[in-house]
Amino acid sequence: MPERLDWDSYFMNIARVVSSRATCPRRYVGAVIVRDKTILSTGYNGSIRGMPHCTEVGHMMENGHCVATIHAELNAIIQAARNGVRIEGATIYVTASPCWTCFKALANSGIRRICYGEIYDDERSFLVARRLGITMEHIAINHRVSAVSVPPAEPST
Repeated sequence: MPERLDWDSYFMNIARVVSSRATCPRRYVGAVIVRDKTILSTGYNGSIRGMPHCTEVGHMMENGHCVATIHAELNAIIQAARNGVRIEGATIYVTASPCWTCFKALANSGIRRICYGEIYDDERSFLVARRLGITMEHIAINHRVSAVSVPPAEPST
């Protein structure tokens, strides 16, 4: 049997799987909001509901960024709100550290811990997180875990 993953690695790997649904190939990002080891919401970067995706019509570029997509963190917050799920005090696992806009939304939504897989170029989030007491923590994305092999159950008699 492979070594059992710790909780942070487990949820970060789920965020990686969620990122496989992203529809902007400039960056595939997934997010999972968790409290008390329970998944509350997920999100990935993609277009506004009902609008065509970057993979279908290309990018809407401004200042070197695609602005057609809603980032994974915002989509996770929006999904929680649509479903009436309280996320205050939760942790978010995201495959890339949040941009400034996403960080502000996470801070105001009450997220207390942000775990990220890779650095996205925006230092402001890290500086303000320290002032607000929000934990920002790097969690390596474990690429070796693509599927878990579970031995078959013993036949019952």
